[in-house]
Amino acid sequence: MSLRPVFLITGASSGFGEAIAHEALSRGHHVIATARNAARLSALRSAGATVFDLDVTSDDATLADIFAKAHAVHGRITHVVNCAGYLLEGAVEEASAKEVFDLFNTNVLETCNIARAAAPYLRESAGTPGQTAALATFGSLGSWWLGAAVAHYCSTKFAVSGLTEGLAEELRPFGVDVYCFEPGYTRTGFLKNGAADGGDHRIKTARRMDVYHETEAEKMRGAMDAYNGKQPGDVVKCAHVIVDVLTKEGVAKGREVQVRVVLGSDTIEAVRAKCNDTLKLVEEWEDISRSVMH
Repeated sequence: MSLRPVFLITGASSGFGEAIAHEALSRGHHVIATARNAARLSALRSAGATVFDLDVTSDDATLADIFAKAHAVHGRITHVVNCAGYLLEGAVEEASAKEVFDLFNTNVLETCNIARAAAPYLRESAGTPGQTAALATFGSLGSWWLGAAVAHYCSTKFAVSGLTEGLAEELRPFGVDVYCFEPGYTRTGFLKNGAADGGDHRIKTARRMDVYHETEAEKMRGAMDAYNGKQPGDVVKCAHVIVDVLTKEGVAKGREVQVRVVLGSDTIEAVRAKCNDTLKLVEEWEDISRSVMH
């Protein structure tokens, strides 16, 4: 008889993290929901989740302590879903070194931090008869496409998707499944225009340069404003598929799921365009590329 899954979810105060937590709870799974400020998790606590403060950029000792406490709640951690992250809006020239470091620290280096802290517990769960174990990270449409004013953010998603492919190879021998979910534009608070609009996931660079006025960077800023609240993706439907994949139920039952899981028609189109452009490049430059070999 299999034990009830225990989900540990970062970034659970909103968006994908919150939706996945509610979906897992609705199926009778245990959920340990985390955020920088656990006070923002009152709705999940009321729904039955255990909540913890967790800053994904914390040092190894702090993260190890939090994971040990989380493990003690139910005696296991079977699924770790790492949703924490944010968008830095601004041209590369406009962003300060600290703004860029903070973004990569939260979006990329924290992926390493959480994976490092989670691995021993997931190996333990995977080694228990009848128990599954999985680690989930989040790329995005931005893992396949980059644009002006969002180059920093998209490059972090490129990095997370690539890192996850490597993690999957490392943890596969222990029976731990690893997935990177790559959603397109989905209706969450992610594109809200800063704190004044009730959001804290879209951060603008402090520096704004007139030279980028009426360029592609300015157009992208306007496009995000216009798209805010009108994104075509449904976060609740995404959460349903994500939990299916992680538990090998529903739409994922009996299927072999690849490491990178694309969610949304817009991401599908971005993947197709990127693959077609890349193949075209290879074909056009094949003779030149081969000419550099001995």
